Amino acid sequence: MTNIPETGRTPRVQIRLVVIQILVLSLLLTLGGRLWYLQVRNGDEYAKEASGNHVQQVVQPAVRGSILDARGVPIADNETRLVVSASRTDLMKMKDDGKAVLAKLADVLGMSAKDVGEKVRLCDSETPQPCWNGSPYQPIPITDEASPKQALQIRERSEDFPGITAEPTAVRRYAAPGKSNTAQVLGYLSPVTDEEIKKAENTDSPFLRSDQVGRSGLERTYDAQLRGKAGVTRYEVDKLGRVLGKAKDDPTEPGANVVTSIDARVQALSEYWLNDAMKKARKELDRNTNENYKADAGAVVVMENKTGRIVSMASNPDYDPNAWVGGISGKDYTKLTGKKSNYPLLNRAIQGQAAPGSIFKVIPTTAAVNAGYDFNGSYPCPSSYSVGGQVFKNFESKGHGSITLGQALEVSCDTVFYKLSHDQWIKDGGIKPKRDAKDWFYKTAHQFGLGKETGIDLPNEVTGRVPDRQWKKDYWKANKDGWCKQGKKGGDYVEKIAYENCLEGMKMRAGDSVNYAIGQGDTLVTPIQMATIYSAIANGGTMYDPTVGKAIISADGKRVEEIAPKSHGKLPMNEKTRTDIDGALADVATKGTAAWRFGGWPQDKIPMHAKTGTAEVYGKQTTSWFATYTNDYTIVMTISQGGTGSGASGPAVRKIYDGIYGLDEDGNQDLKKALLPQPQKNLPKIEKDGSIDSPKIKPYKPEAPKPPKEQQELAGPPANWRRD
Repeated sequence: MTNIPETGRTPRVQIRLVVIQILVLSLLLTLGGRLWYLQVRNGDEYAKEASGNHVQQVVQPAVRGSILDARGVPIADNETRLVVSASRTDLMKMKDDGKAVLAKLADVLGMSAKDVGEKVRLCDSETPQPCWNGSPYQPIPITDEASPKQALQIRERSEDFPGITAEPTAVRRYAAPGKSNTAQVLGYLSPVTDEEIKKAENTDSPFLRSDQVGRSGLERTYDAQLRGKAGVTRYEVDKLGRVLGKAKDDPTEPGANVVTSIDARVQALSEYWLNDAMKKARKELDRNTNENYKADAGAVVVMENKTGRIVSMASNPDYDPNAWVGGISGKDYTKLTGKKSNYPLLNRAIQGQAAPGSIFKVIPTTAAVNAGYDFNGSYPCPSSYSVGGQVFKNFESKGHGSITLGQALEVSCDTVFYKLSHDQWIKDGGIKPKRDAKDWFYKTAHQFGLGKETGIDLPNEVTGRVPDRQWKKDYWKANKDGWCKQGKKGGDYVEKIAYENCLEGMKMRAGDSVNYAIGQGDTLVTPIQMATIYSAIANGGTMYDPTVGKAIISADGKRVEEIAPKSHGKLPMNEKTRTDIDGALADVATKGTAAWRFGGWPQDKIPMHAKTGTAEVYGKQTTSWFATYTNDYTIVMTISQGGTGSGASGPAVRKIYDGIYGLDEDGNQDLKKALLPQPQKNLPKIEKDGSIDSPKIKPYKPEAPKPPKEQQELAGPPANWRRD
C-alpha cells in the first residue's frame, strides 16, 4: 500500500473545517439574534400575548337607554324576547355550509328556507338586501319572535342544531304610545360592521361585535349616549380551559336615557290629521288634470316659538321601525325601499324639498322693505303681469287694485311681487348684472337661512335651494353638455328649452326673478326651514336651531345634561317690519286666504297668524302649504300633489291647534281637554331609584263633529276670498 503524505490532505481538511466552523457560527449567530429579538426587543409584547392565552373574556352587552317624550313616556325602549341566532363561523365549518341545519331551523320556526338563508348571508356590493351587514363573527339573529315551544325544541335538540342558539335577549321596542308612530324621528338600529369596529378602536366609545348601532333619526344622533358601555370580565384559565380566578372586571354601564321635546299625544294628533288630510285630498278633483289629487306624501312640524324645540314631527308615508328589530325580512325591506314604496324611510319634514309657493312671500316682502320700498305704500295688483312676451297671471286671474304690501300678503297677490322683483332685477343690470348688484331678493333669502341646514339634531337634513346668480352658473356648468347635445333651434318645446339653456343657461333672466318672487321656479325649501322662519317672526326675530333632544339623563338618574336652545341668528328685518308682517299674517287668518279655515277661532285669546301657499310643479299636481303660528307654537304642513294650501292642509292644521288648546268647532276652550296649552318647560320627574315617571296616554280618537247648522252649511269660502 502506498502511503499518502499527511501534508497532501491537510489543506482540504482545513478548508472543510473552516467552512463547517463558519456555518456553525452563522447558525449560532442567527439563533442568538432571534432569541434577542424574541426575549429582549419584543419580550414584553410576546409575554403579554402569552399571558393572554391564559385569559378568557366574557362580554356583557350594555342595556341601551330609552328615548322618552317630554313627559317621560317611552317612545323607544327595550323588552325581553326569545331570540334565535346562528353562528356563521360554526355553520361554515360544515360540509354544506350549514344549509341542512338552516333548513331544519326554518321548519321549526315556520319560515321559508330562503328567508333564513338570506338572514345569514353577508352583505357585499353584489348581494342585495336582506343580508347581514354586521360582523361575520357575531351571532346573527334569525328571529326575535320565537315562541317558548320553538326555543325549547332548539335547545333540547342541540345536536340537530349546531351553531344555533335560542336565548332570552333584551331587544329594541318602538312602543308607539297613544298610536304615535314617530318612525322617521326615532330612526332604527342595525348591527355594527367590521369597518366601524376598526374605526372606533381608539375612540372613547369603541364598538363590540355584538353592538347595534343607530342608523337614522335620534338613534343615530345620540347613539354614543344611548349605547352605554359593555362590561368585560376577564378570567385566568389553565391550558385545559379551567378557571383559576378573575383577572379584571370592567362593569357594565347602561346607556343613558334621552328625553325629547316630542309630546306623544300631539305627535299622534299630528300624524292622524296629516293622514286624514291626504286621504281627503285624494277624493278631490284637480280641475287642471281632471283627475283626483294624488296626495302622495306630506309632512307637518309643530315647533315651540321661543325655544325651537320640536313638539311633533310627522312624515307620510311612514313605517313601523320595529320591522328592523332582529333583522329585517326581504318582504319588509322591499316595502321600505322598492320603487313602489314611495320611500317611507325619508323624513320629509327635513328631507323633503319643494317649491314653497306663497308661504315664501314673507321673504320678498322683507327684501322689498330692505331695498327701500314702503311697507304701507301703494302697489298695483292687476290680474296679470307681462315680461317680454310672457304673461304671468295672478292665482285664479283676480286683480285687487292698488294695495299695500301687507294687503298683498293678506290676499296673496302674485303680481305685486312680480313687479317688485322685476324692477329690482332691472336695477341690478338685468341679464348683464352690475358689479355692485344688490340682489336683494336672493340675499334676503340667504339671510333667512334658506339654502343651508337649520342645524336640527337629526341626521341627513337637506339644504333646499336659493336659485341665485351663482347657482345659475354652477347649474349651467353641470348641465351644459347635455343641453347642447339635446337642444335644437327649431325643435319641439323641450328641444327649444335645451337649446336656450345651452346658450344662455348661466344668465339670470327676467322670468327667473319673477317666478322666484312667489316661491316658484327653481326655489326649494323644507318644512323645517319654513317652520324656523315663521317661529322667528312669532318670537320677535330669533332664529333657533330646531331641536328634538331636550336632556340626557344617566341610567341611575344622578347625571342630567340639559340640551339648551341655540340661536343661529336674527331675521334680516327691524322690529317695525316684523310687526307689520306679523299684523298682515294675522289678517290672513281673519279676513284673508286662510280666514275660511279659522271661522270661530278665539282671536282675542289666542291670536292666530297664517300664510297659505299653492306651489306649481312641472309635470305634477300642485303642492299644498300652510304656515301658521300663535304666541306659543308654529305649525307648518305640506302635502305633495295635494291641491291648495288652505283647501288641503288648512283643515288638518286647524284640528291640530284645536287639540293642543282644547277648542271645539266653535272656538270654545276646555282646558281639561287641552293637550298642551303651554309649552312643556320642566323635565319629567326622576324617582329615587333613577327611573323616570311615565304617565299613561290613551290612543288618540277624534271627537265626532257636530251636525252643521243650516247657516253654516257652506261648500267653501265666500266668493270674494281666495283659496291659496
